[in-house]
Parts: sequence; C-alpha cells; structure tokens
Amino acid sequence: MARPTIADIADKAGVSKGAVSFALNGRPGVSDATRARILQIAEQMSWRPHSAARALGASRVDSVGLVIARPARTLGVEPFFAHLLSGLQSGLSTHSISLQLLIVENTEAEIEVYKRWASEHRVDGVILVDLTVRDPRIDALRALELPAVVIGGRGGKGALASVWADDRDAMLSIVDYLAALGHRRIAHVAGTPNFQHTQRRIRAVRDAAPRLGLIDAPSLTTDFSDAEGAATTRKLLSQADRPTAIVYDSDVMAVAGLGVAMEMGVSVPGDLSIVAFDDSILTQLMHPALTALSRDTFEFGRQAAEVLLEVIAHPANVINLRTADPVLTVRESTAPPSS
Repeated sequence: MARPTIADIADKAGVSKGAVSFALNGRPGVSDATRARILQIAEQMSWRPHSAARALGASRVDSVGLVIARPARTLGVEPFFAHLLSGLQSGLSTHSISLQLLIVENTEAEIEVYKRWASEHRVDGVILVDLTVRDPRIDALRALELPAVVIGGRGGKGALASVWADDRDAMLSIVDYLAALGHRRIAHVAGTPNFQHTQRRIRAVRDAAPRLGLIDAPSLTTDFSDAEGAATTRKLLSQADRPTAIVYDSDVMAVAGLGVAMEMGVSVPGDLSIVAFDDSILTQLMHPALTALSRDTFEFGRQAAEVLLEVIAHPANVINLRTADPVLTVRESTAPPSS
C-alpha cells in the first residue's frame, strides 16, 4: 500500500496542499477547526513525514518519549520506575533534552501514541519498556522510522537498539543460593505473564529445579501489584506442603508477602525465606530486611538515555548494550529451612 501524501490528505479534507502543510507543521494560516480536521484525517490515514523530507525540512524537537502501558496505581508504588525515570532524565538533561511521559491502558493505545508523535513530529525518539512475547510495537516503530531503544531486553532479536541485563542469570543466582541453604520447596511469585522478562525468569526457575533437586518450584503469575502479591502468598502459605522460600519478581510484592507471612504467623526467616528480585529502600527498611537483587537502576536509565541519543544521531546504528548483572544482597529474610 502506497504511503499517503499531503496531496491525499488535501483531497480528502477538501483544502489546498498549502493548508495541509500549515496544519501538519503547526504554522499559522489555517483556522483551529480546519487544523483539527486535517490532523484527524492525517491520523486516520496513518500519514507520517517521509524520512528524507523530515531530515531536510524539520529540525529536532529536543524531546524523547516514554509510554508505559501499566495501571497508574501500580506504577505509583514502584521504586524501580522512579529510579529509572530519574536516570533517564539525568542522561537526557545533560544534552538539554526533555522527556515526555504518558501512561496508557494497553499496547494498542501505546502504538497509537507513537503514530501521533511520529506524524506530528513531537519526539525525536522513544524508550520502550516491558517487552512482550511477539511484541507488536517493534514492527510499528520500525514502520514509523522512529528511533527507539528497548530497556530490559533485545528489541525484536536485535531489530532495535537495547539496554539490558540478564534476567535468567540473575534468577539463577537467587535459586542457587536458596538451594545452597537447603531449600527444596521454592515458589516464585512472578509478574505479568506476557512480559518477556517474566518468561525468562520462569524458565530459569523451571530449568534449575531438576539440577538442584527441588521437590517443588511453581511460578505463579500476577500483575506486579501488592494486592496480587499478597493474595498469591496467602494461597501458597495455605497449602499443606507450603514452600520454605518464596522469590518475588518485585520489591513491592515481596513486602506484601512479608506482611501476609506475619499475618498468618509464619516466621521470617525461621519458617519462610523471602527474596525480592528488585532492591529498594522498601526492602532495606523492612523488619527483617529483605534479601534482594541489587543494581544501579539510576545508572541503567542513564545508559539507556545515552544509547537513545546515539541512535537518534545515527539511525543506522543498532546498539545492544548488556549492563552489569544484578548482585544478590543477602539480608535478614533468608536462612536455612527449619526442617
């Protein structure tokens, strides 16, 4: 299908090509109503500037975008995203680049934002988080010719630039440590099931189980919220053969799990060991303080910003930067099983 042109939009809107150009480039010369109608038609036709014309006719806007398709209420208590955003902004502000942040309901809404940003030239590039299995955003961004960097995994097997750490090795370090303590019933309270990083962590636990002689090693998926983390913990601890250790995919869920253990009279670490995949001030301030995987999330965000700026400057470059793996920080919430 041929790429829609300014002439196509003009024909459909019943205006001149000049009027369309004024509207698409935010210049005076058309009424607000006409501008709105033209922009709506352009969006319906999935119009975007030709890359060569954009390079010649439009300067950079010195802004990049981040769209997150997660419940806003869940994000509000996630220290990981706060540190990531701080790192991103630090890396961008050094170059006088601003960060546009939008929270949407789902992936379809996220892709529509990218289409609008590209057609209106609102951003020079975007940051992609929470890569999913067969993620449709990869092809959408490539079609839009919008520079992008994926945080947390390789973008379409290297089709987009990425900044990532090895979730599999990180999860194996947790399970190996718990098994070395003597735990053979280890449960995994996982995150959203269609996220690629969730699947990598689930596979790591599953693959480690026979090697370590684990009797039981279930992975139960959640939406990363404290509520589902608590509910899943309650379910696990209500079993006759309950786990002696639980690994949580986030610090927030680990803290919620600790609360449930206290509520049910399960001693931590006497009867149950708890480990969080993410470290934060939350895990450090609990009593007992929680064993967790520690990494510099601020620096992770700063590196992602630097990679995106490099891709914006040199669109042909595909950079895949593997950062340092998280390190297990042992605290008071883990101990050998009591029996």
